[in-house]
Amino acid sequence: MAADPDLVFDRDFTAPYGVAMPLSALVTRVLAANPGPFTFRGTGTYLVGSRNGPVAVIDPGPALPDHLAALERAIGARPVSHILVTHSHRDHCEAAAALKAWSGAQTFALSGALAGALAGAPGENPASPPVEEAHDHAFVPDHLLEDGQAIAADGFTLTCVATPGHTAGHACFALEEEGALFSGDHVMGWSTSVIAPPDGSIGAYLQSLERLIARDDIILYPTHGGPIRAPRTFLRALLAHRRRREAEVLEAWQSGLRRADAIAGRLYPHIAPGLRAAAAVQVQAHLEHLAQQGMIALDQAR
Repeated sequence: MAADPDLVFDRDFTAPYGVAMPLSALVTRVLAANPGPFTFRGTGTYLVGSRNGPVAVIDPGPALPDHLAALERAIGARPVSHILVTHSHRDHCEAAAALKAWSGAQTFALSGALAGALAGAPGENPASPPVEEAHDHAFVPDHLLEDGQAIAADGFTLTCVATPGHTAGHACFALEEEGALFSGDHVMGWSTSVIAPPDGSIGAYLQSLERLIARDDIILYPTHGGPIRAPRTFLRALLAHRRRREAEVLEAWQSGLRRADAIAGRLYPHIAPGLRAAAAVQVQAHLEHLAQQGMIALDQAR
């Protein structure tokens, strides 16, 4: 299995739970205490706006009482202009309903978010091992956003950037005043993202990566982990890593392996037992992408 010396993950991220941490003139992060194999140290909820003006909340996070109380403290008397959700996994949007009830703000998500939440993903069956955080099937946004749509309030403008792949309805949000992009789970500095069919798509994910490489963002703020301060360098390395992984999946297929779990066992020999199901689903996503390109025939699987 080829190494990726240019792709360097930062797993040294630490931050106190429930504390409003200013990251720039317009960006504050509040970290939820929901660490795990797919959430890293926890969900980073972002507040966008000046210290005295309205704020938008990006990815309100899990519906944990302590996290909701921390958000209320951090927001204080300021009005909440928008509640924005990058995608409908519970660790990103479960607190949206309570935050909406407290603040009176409306919720916003990409138009494809509903389809993903309804479709679900492998591993959402309680009898099956989890492969990623599950969808919040109760989340129904008040407003469905389109790619390129602007969300403005006094002092800031956020633009919806459609980035399907991790889920069909995944979106990033660009803060125009600071050249910043809130990248959700599409790009994270601590790990690659899980792509779980049928909601996730490797083909769409790679296209979305290429789209971000073509942008001129100065900094990325993932929902899990710390900021990515050299976006283009990281994005190019991440895209090369994903393409290299797909080449390894194809090589394993051509060697005679047909089952996704068997291929995952070859490519990820030292993976933690709790992540083996996620690795197999990731391989399955690559196999489906290879089949879509006419490079393999999945009816040969056994």
